[in-house]
This record gives sequence, structure tokens and C-alpha cells, in this order.
Amino acid sequence: MPVFGRRRGAGDRDAVGESAADLAAEAAADETPGAAPGAGPWDVAEPHPDMQRVDLGSLQVPVLEGTDIQLVFAEQHGAWVTVRHGLSELQLQAFAAPKRDSLWDDVRAEIAAEISGAGGMVTERTGPFGAELQARVPAQPDQPQAGTQLVRFTGVDGARWFLRGVFSGAAAENPAAAAPLEAVMREVVVVRGEHPVPPRDLLELRLPPEAAAALEEQAKAQQEEQNRFATQPSPFERGPEITETR
Repeated sequence: MPVFGRRRGAGDRDAVGESAADLAAEAAADETPGAAPGAGPWDVAEPHPDMQRVDLGSLQVPVLEGTDIQLVFAEQHGAWVTVRHGLSELQLQAFAAPKRDSLWDDVRAEIAAEISGAGGMVTERTGPFGAELQARVPAQPDQPQAGTQLVRFTGVDGARWFLRGVFSGAAAENPAAAAPLEAVMREVVVVRGEHPVPPRDLLELRLPPEAAAALEEQAKAQQEEQNRFATQPSPFERGPEITETR
């Protein structure tokens, strides 16, 4: 899948507006734990800071300095957005939620029960977005020999939506490493849409039009190349032969 990101080039330190480090420093100035009023993630209908974001359908993800953004599609697990920064990773998914109810309390309890039932270790604590889980889970499902890894599960209840963020790598245990990705999650804009979606169903993610068009053109070119070689006769193949028997 296409990757969208902003990397710092030589000499452009002052040219870049808001970086992940800048936003992380601003967030650290507020020592109150949990998601503060007037802070993101944002609903598209409410006023929110204007910055460069990648439009991925239900999620508009900020393009901050030093981050790479990737949209991942998986047949059995739906789609999610992966944001990478250094040795850390953040996975984002948005779900439909009831109008007058929240999901994170129930979802958090279900995640903790599932991890504990599978023999993992999980601890609930308060983080930058409120209650979260820190858990040790298999590094690769169904492969015990791969060992375990530490992850953080965070959640934010919004206006008929629920946003889940999963931090892994250094961000799962190192606050300094987590800060840039927390800044990304804090500036995400969620687009719920007006169409009916059952609670807990994933909200649709899609490529930006220009990226989708580029992929379509690439696939078309590959198909034309395959057809060209498929229809072109090989000089090493024997042609039709007529055998006359007397």
C-alpha cells in the first residue's frame, strides 16, 4: 500500500511547521491525565486545528515530521492505519458507536479478558487519553517460539464513533518514544458519516483519490505488460507442423 509521510531533509528544520515533537511538547505541558476537554482526537463537525492530513475516509491522519502513514487491508481483520515513527508504531481503527453510549469501557474489559484467558499479562492504567491497557502479547499469533511483545491499547469515545489506538515497539513502554505518536493520535479527525452503521462495525477506510488512481494505473500497466508477453509468439517454440505419410 502507498506510504504517506514527512521526513526531515537537510536544512529544513525551520521550514517545517508543526512537528510531532512540537505537538508532543505542547501536550506534555498539560499534566492532567486523560483526554482533556478541547483536545483531540476530533470529530469532523467540531472546530479543530488546521494542518496537513491524509484523507483516508473515516480517518484524517496528520502528516507530522518524521512519521510514515500506511493504509493496510487484511481479508479477515478489515483495514487499519499504521503510523510509524522511529522504532515505534501506532495502529488506528475507527468504529461506529451508539449515539448515547460509550464503547471503550466494555471494549477494554473484553480485551483484558481475552489477553488474560490466553495466558498473557495485562495492566490497566491512566494514560494521556484516559484509561488504557498495557499488555504483553504474542509477537506473532500462533507462533509461541516468536516470544512476546509489550503493547498499549488506548481508546477514545467520540460522537457516534470510537477510536482505538494500539502502540507497539518502543512506544509501548517509553514515554519519550510514545510522545510523537500520541501527538498524531491527538490530531486525528474522525469522519463518522450520516449513513447507518451497526455499533462496533469498522468505519470505512479508503485510499485518497490520487493514490487510488495511481494504483489503478499501475495495475493496468502491469496487466497490459502481461497480455503483451502472453500473446507474443516465442521464437523458441515450434510452429504448426504437417507430416505426410507415404
